[in-house]
Amino acid sequence: MERLKNKKLFLLDMDGTIYLDEELFDGTLDFLEHIRKAGGKYLFLTNNSSKSVDKYIEKLDRLGIKATEDDFLTSTNATLKYLCDKNFKKIYAFGTQSFKDQLRGAGLCIVDEIEDGIDCLCMGFDTELCFKKLEDACILLRNDIAYVATNPDWVCPTWYGYVPDCGSVAEMIYRATKKRPVFIGKPQPDMVYLALEKTGYSKEDACLLGDRLYTDIACGVNAGIDTVFVLSGEGTLEDLASSPEKPSFVVENIRKLYENIK
Repeated sequence: MERLKNKKLFLLDMDGTIYLDEELFDGTLDFLEHIRKAGGKYLFLTNNSSKSVDKYIEKLDRLGIKATEDDFLTSTNATLKYLCDKNFKKIYAFGTQSFKDQLRGAGLCIVDEIEDGIDCLCMGFDTELCFKKLEDACILLRNDIAYVATNPDWVCPTWYGYVPDCGSVAEMIYRATKKRPVFIGKPQPDMVYLALEKTGYSKEDACLLGDRLYTDIACGVNAGIDTVFVLSGEGTLEDLASSPEKPSFVVENIRKLYENIK
């Protein structure tokens, strides 16, 4: 734990790590203030592609955290880079209106109806899911087109438990089509690499905090940086015992982490 005191860049998962729904976890504000006063930097990393960064800024403001667009990296950011690099001609976007707006805002040709020329199906965490989107996906995947998804999370935490996330919907589509997507967000290391490039810090300077072993912790491990597994969200000690992804550190919550590094 002593090693964490020298970290300069903290990459923070949000849902289940610093808040749950509209409840900010105790210790979050103290932790963020400590990083700032120590001359460090934090970035919020999330696999949740259902909201734009503007919506996250509004949410954090309601919770008492002042943030700007520069403080975020999302699975949508990483997916946008992937889609632009691949130069797809026409992309069917399976996701929220906010998700589709972000893709269009990057200059991509986005449609949400089946039409000629579609060469990629791109799926995000869809809180506006309807059967038509599932049916469209099955029809499109009969053809040899690219299939991309923002994140593999099975569930998204809420105040009452969990709801199916992008990974669960992708699994449902797999059962119907036998096609699996290329997942872009955590646990792939791309978001960490983007964060290091954005800030100029080294891997040794960085640490990733999260509540999910198979996405957050695996992302940090895959990127070669230290990780902190917090027990305030989805993951449990029982999960850790059977998980191939092992964090550098384990803490009960962000309050306990702050008390150990202040």
